[in-house]
Amino acid sequence: MTVKQALRAHTVAQDADTKVRAVRARTRGARVNGTSVRGDARTGDVGKEPEGEGVRTASAAPAVTVAAGRAAQELGIRRAEFELAVHLGQIAVVGVPGGGRPRVHEEEIARLREQPGFPDGLAERVRTVGTAEGAALLDIAPARFTRLARAGCVSPVTFYLNRYRAVVWLYLADELAAFAAREPDLLAGRTPPGMRSTLESGADWRPRNWRSQRIDRLLNRTRDPWVRAAVQASALDPVQLAEVVDDPYERAYLVRVRPEPVFGRPGSLAAREAMGQLMLADDPDEILWRRVNLTLELDRARADRPAPRPGEDGATAVRSGADTRGGTGLVPFAAEPAPPPADAGLSTSAAKAAPTGKGLLARLGRRGRGTG
Repeated sequence: MTVKQALRAHTVAQDADTKVRAVRARTRGARVNGTSVRGDARTGDVGKEPEGEGVRTASAAPAVTVAAGRAAQELGIRRAEFELAVHLGQIAVVGVPGGGRPRVHEEEIARLREQPGFPDGLAERVRTVGTAEGAALLDIAPARFTRLARAGCVSPVTFYLNRYRAVVWLYLADELAAFAAREPDLLAGRTPPGMRSTLESGADWRPRNWRSQRIDRLLNRTRDPWVRAAVQASALDPVQLAEVVDDPYERAYLVRVRPEPVFGRPGSLAAREAMGQLMLADDPDEILWRRVNLTLELDRARADRPAPRPGEDGATAVRSGADTRGGTGLVPFAAEPAPPPADAGLSTSAAKAAPTGKGLLARLGRRGRGTG
């Protein structure tokens, strides 16, 4: 190769290297600006990729969710404990479009795993005990524990049926410990006279407290007025409901929008029957307060929108003001824990809107059944 040929080859190589560097520089700049580029092998041109199809931004990517079983496994708790934690509002779930069992965001699982004391802390917060274990926890006799529960000093959070189909109440261990610290005098010595007379009359506040806490928690999960009315209606039998809600289309709508269990109904027929019976108010003054609550919620619901009629769109929306935690329903056999109400009265929202006019009193007063 002559000197001229060598210089010519070197010049061509330099020009090619310059073009390659220019292409790379433009490619890097385009990437920095968020533009996808492509190079033409024949011409060395650089152009934008077509936008739209197949392009997904990070903000549009759907959040990753997992099934309840896997979530319980990752959180190190049993499935029953997981469902109770959901019901108590300690684990957030999200609904599935088109129906199906709720799921859990991976971010929610990560949040719970980062809490101090994980995994024992979460399991301890949902630990339930029966009468014998609860009595041992409070260091009292089982008979005294039963008396305290019947008098409404402690509220059950869940129950199951034993082999004789009798209801066995369960209590949150954390709540029992809080009760012992709050009321140490009730754990020893003579039973107070007022409590003694209540027990001698045969009173048992456990089902009533279970219903009250269940209803309060469901009301806290939704802002839709028809759903709130349906929650109140769930404590009344069909006769009581018909007396408060005269319109059959409204009654049908209340049944349709009533919150369902988050993870399905109790499996056995006996369990479903027991659940159905325990959900109904059975004391005259409790029935009266539930009727008052339902009347107040029903007035708000009617003011918000009418119940759908035949020929109208049957899917008239239950407004999605509900629950950002993803569920408005019950966990099977669960009820809300809270200090037992001495008077088992109105829910918080209803208490704030106590009836003042003659309209409400007239509507309640002219109905003799169950008004106490």
